[in-house]
Amino acid sequence: MERLNSKLYLQNCYIMKENERLRKKAQLLNQENQALLSELKQKLSKANSKANAPNSIPDLNLSSSSSHNPTNSSTN
Repeated sequence: MERLNSKLYLQNCYIMKENERLRKKAQLLNQENQALLSELKQKLSKANSKANAPNSIPDLNLSSSSSHNPTNSSTN
């Protein structure tokens, strides 16, 4: 019985350690997700402020020096 108890204790310690590792990883992924969401919102805001046509598609690859839109290369 004591042997089984020791085995279960060690398994519990391993599970708690793994849980802590996964919690930290989830926290880092959440921070990265929030940063990417903020970046996307900024790009959409810039694209919406620069858009002249009502049906234009915002360019999510905007940089401060680019002013061309490669999606408008074909015409009907």
